[in-house]
Amino acid sequence: MNRKRYETTVRFFSENKIANTFLLIIYKALPYIVFVAYPALLIYKFFEIGYGIEWQKLILVPLGVLILVTVMRVVINEERPYEKYGMDSVFHKTTVRKSMPSRHTASAYIIAMTFLSVNLPLGIVALCFASMIEASRVMAGAHFIRDVVVGALIGITAGVVFYFIL
Repeated sequence: MNRKRYETTVRFFSENKIANTFLLIIYKALPYIVFVAYPALLIYKFFEIGYGIEWQKLILVPLGVLILVTVMRVVINEERPYEKYGMDSVFHKTTVRKSMPSRHTASAYIIAMTFLSVNLPLGIVALCFASMIEASRVMAGAHFIRDVVVGALIGITAGVVFYFIL
């Protein structure tokens, strides 16, 4: 996203109360819904299949993605849009650097892939939620498009490899 698009997007969501409220719900509430649903899934699967390698995989794969993305953010250490352009984001973030890849996006997608591996309809809903989280990170000015695309690719790729191939 170039400076002009960033300014236009931030201005739109900052000045339009309905759009701002809608974005705020997606940006703040949807990640909590996804991240609360995940432990519920783990509890359900524990009582269904018990403690074993399949259940452990439901924990270790998302944890591995979280660790990988966290390390990548420190190593890459890219500026966020509001830093690069010297402007404010829609929700006045103050986090410095560590923009690439988006940890919210990667986490949302790997959790969605976890749901997909357990239950197709719930997985599809979770993938829709992950897509909305991904878009909200850009619309709020917290990440560049490349940050969320890389986060999504990491989450989806890890899910496909560890849940459907291995």
